[in-house]
Amino acid sequence: MTKNESCKELNPVIPELLAPAGNYEKLVTAVHYGANAVYLGGKKFSLRAKAGNFDNEMMRQGVQFAHEHGVKVYVTANIFAHNKDFVGLDAYLTALQTMDVDGIIISDPGILGYARKIVPTLPIHLSTQANVTNHASASFWLAQGAGRLNLARELSLQEIREIRKKVSGELEIFVHGALCISYSGRCMLSNYMTDRDANQGSCSHPCRFSYTLLEEKRPGEYFPVEEDERGTYIFNSKDLCLLDMLPQLVAAGVDSLKIEGRMKSIFYVGGVVRVYRAALDFLTLLPKEAWEAPEAIRFPDEFMQEIMKTGTRGTTENFINERPGSAEMIYASSRAEQSYEPVAVIREPGTEPLVEIRNQVVPGEHIEYMKQGLELVPVKIISMENEAGTSLSKANPGNRVHMRTDPPLPEGVSHGILRRQKR
Repeated sequence: MTKNESCKELNPVIPELLAPAGNYEKLVTAVHYGANAVYLGGKKFSLRAKAGNFDNEMMRQGVQFAHEHGVKVYVTANIFAHNKDFVGLDAYLTALQTMDVDGIIISDPGILGYARKIVPTLPIHLSTQANVTNHASASFWLAQGAGRLNLARELSLQEIREIRKKVSGELEIFVHGALCISYSGRCMLSNYMTDRDANQGSCSHPCRFSYTLLEEKRPGEYFPVEEDERGTYIFNSKDLCLLDMLPQLVAAGVDSLKIEGRMKSIFYVGGVVRVYRAALDFLTLLPKEAWEAPEAIRFPDEFMQEIMKTGTRGTTENFINERPGSAEMIYASSRAEQSYEPVAVIREPGTEPLVEIRNQVVPGEHIEYMKQGLELVPVKIISMENEAGTSLSKANPGNRVHMRTDPPLPEGVSHGILRRQKR
């Protein structure tokens, strides 16, 4: 039986968990907290030009690290290309094949054609920028050589199910992260307002700006558009979160669940990947009969509680059940207040691990170690020493210190994150 068939006789296949890797450290963090695959961009051809991104040598190291841990790597080449953008494309695609990447993410038909000619054995994944919203479009792109389609974020669960029934190629959907105000990311606001082309990777995110009203006969007089004294962010969507919908998405036969966020912090990447990994692992343990009614499957409250601690802009399920309305926007600010923040990342484990500080911290503070899975280890910082052995009364971002805690943290491992509730 395939995953497209009835779930009533067999548990469905658990999809791949696909995480963002804006730079090498985020790649390592995503792998550590349970991603099955990561996606990243090079210095050219990527829609996140302001992310750290990878030069060829760093990408090669990233692919090697991921593959050593059984994790796949997909590389974005998803700009909408102009003529000048094809300069160097052949060499870049060839280099990706030499690095043994597991697939390339493309939105532009011209780049797709080049890829099929230059690297015909390299799997092609169609980007959400291509706006696949129906089964006929899905069939078209699969016929052009794409092996996986990232469906548009404007689809309902029922539409996803219908596409799944009609096509045999892999289907990937976004389940978490920032939403564009324009259709599946094809936004022109950035071009008009800041001369930065969103479809070439340089979006200035004007959907997060605060706006006022100017009447043409009253130049220089700005009228507030406000819900409070901070103004109104009229294009600012809450962030997508389909955590509670995972059972139904799994039952629908989705092949890959994608998390947005190549420009987000390692705290976001690690925190979100950790929760979705735990959720998918939870689903693997369910009895066969639970899948007769996937809509009735519920996660324990702690799953959503942990997601909310990663911050950003609140949550919305977007189009998955019904068309979103004004309640799916966040009008008061560009982002919601974040309740937790990272303290440090473990670099060398041990009873007094060597950690790299991310926010100023002092002895006496209570913090938490984020284990793989949802388990947390609360500890108190007893003392800190720098690598030369000097005792410290505080540690600042970027410092590397040996941290003694109560209880000790021998279970801490490299790349694990320590956090605290914000002061």
